[in-house]
Parts: sequence; structure tokens; C-alpha cells
Amino acid sequence: MLHHANKPTVDIFSATIAAAAGCYPLVGKGNKHAVDAAAVEAMRHMLVGAEFGGQVVIGEGEKDDAPMLYNGELIGQGQPIEWDIAVDPVDGTALAATGAEGAVSVMAAADRGAMLDCNQVYYMKKIITGPAGWGVVDLDASPTQNIHALAAALDLDVSELRVAVIDKPRNQDVIAEVQATGAEWLQFAEGDVAMGVAAATEESGVHMLLGVGGAPEGVATACAVRILGGFMQARLAPQTVDQLEQAMVAGYDLDRKFGLTDLVGGENWIFVLTGITDGLLTRGIVPDGDGLILQTLVLDSKLGEPQLIEVEVSRN
Repeated sequence: MLHHANKPTVDIFSATIAAAAGCYPLVGKGNKHAVDAAAVEAMRHMLVGAEFGGQVVIGEGEKDDAPMLYNGELIGQGQPIEWDIAVDPVDGTALAATGAEGAVSVMAAADRGAMLDCNQVYYMKKIITGPAGWGVVDLDASPTQNIHALAAALDLDVSELRVAVIDKPRNQDVIAEVQATGAEWLQFAEGDVAMGVAAATEESGVHMLLGVGGAPEGVATACAVRILGGFMQARLAPQTVDQLEQAMVAGYDLDRKFGLTDLVGGENWIFVLTGITDGLLTRGIVPDGDGLILQTLVLDSKLGEPQLIEVEVSRN
């Protein structure tokens, strides 16, 4: 189990387990909104008893009335607010709804005030690698330059490099350039967080993540990247005129290249990811009689090595 873990890690672990198990009856049933609602409700219920104080920096957004999960909500009644919280009860709702691989439940935490609050911008351009990327790749270099540089640093042929880019129209030029280099494009339609964490994880089979994906997901991922010692840079990337105007009104610097410590600072980080369907980092939920077996990846800056934990919970 979670040996020597601090209380926030245990509570966050329990919350992602609850969210994943809570939405499991709806996995593969075709309704992504129902999947998300069930996970939110289960996570909210578990967090009512949280024994640490935190504020949700990345949550469901102001439009959502789910207590304990919306931006600005406080966790841990009457306790000192010592943590920033990022939460995504289901990253990959459409994947879960269809039963496809890659759906996870995610929650991350960092010292209070350490997370970049970019809730008014939905997208960011990212580059993520493992530790080998430090001083080797750069957000402002071309995909071709980054691929060749990382392949050399890893002592791999370019054809052996596996580069994840989310399959969206906004990334078609990046995808085409990745393929033109001869590197392998890892195609995925959802699951930005898990793929980003995989790119920072040595031996995962993913060497780099490129392209424009979710901004809130990027900040949550940065907690894991910091713990893993990986490399990450990002720049906010509004995709429409309305998003651009919203970002400018909010005062964001859209030219700024955020380093990893800009995305999440401080000295303490927690990242917990529980599999809903099979993925690169965890196995999906497995029914077992009256119970469910779940796998969870736990990263904690105080615990050292990543832990892959398996638990069985009741279906009820």
C-alpha cells in the first residue's frame, strides 16, 4: 500500500479510486456525460472527508456546481490551505464511454500558490520528454530538430523514436512533420495527461509529446513531470478569436515560454492516476466477483520511486 505516504497522498489516492470505480458501470455504454457525472459525484463524496487543506486551481470550472471540484473550491474544512489542487475525474470521457483504451482518473497537488492558474485558456503548446530532454530539446525548435536531437541524446535511430501528438486538426502540420522525419507517430484522440506522463517516464515506450493539447491538463501533468525528473515546456495557445480575447482580458502573456518550474513551482508535488480502461501507465478496471480491481500510479516527491498499487473495492 502507500508506505510512509503523507495524508494528502492517501486522500488523493482514495479520491481517484472512488472516481474510477464510480463511473465503471457506465464504461462502454456510450454516454460520456454520464461517465463524467458519475466520476465527479464519487470523487466529491470521497473528498468530503479529506484531512488536508487545499484549493482547486484546476477543476470542473465555474459552470459546474459540483462542490469540492470546481475552480476555487476549498478542500478540507477548517484546515490550513496548504495545497493547490488539480483534478480531472475522467481524462478521456469519450474513451471511457466507448470502452476504448486510455481513460484515467487524475488528481495532482503542489504547494499552495505553486500551480500556474491558467483557467481562462483551454489550450497550450507542449513539449514533454524524459530526463534526457534537458538541454537537448526546446519548444521553439522545429519538430524535426527536436526529434533528431532527442534521438541522438538517447542513442536511437530516428526511426526508433516514438512521438505522441494528439490527433486533432490543430496539430496536422506537426503530425505531418513527425512522420516526415521517419519517427513513429503515436496517435491518440484523448488522454492528454496519461500520454504526457508516459513521455516523461523512462521505459514507457513514449519518447516525446508534442503539439497543442489541454492547458489545465498540462499543468496537472507538470506535477508528474517534476517528480519524474522529466523535461517540459509550454506556451498558452488560444484556438479561436473568442479564446484569444478572453486570454487577453485575463492578462495572460501569450508569448511567454513556460518552463517546468513556471508551470508548477514549490518543493512538494503529488500526482495520482487510476486506470479506468487499459492504458500505457495502468491497467483498466477488472471486475472480480462482487468487487473491482483497480491499478493506480502514485507519484509523490516525498516517496521517491513511483508506486504502482493494485486495490480491490466493492462494486457498491
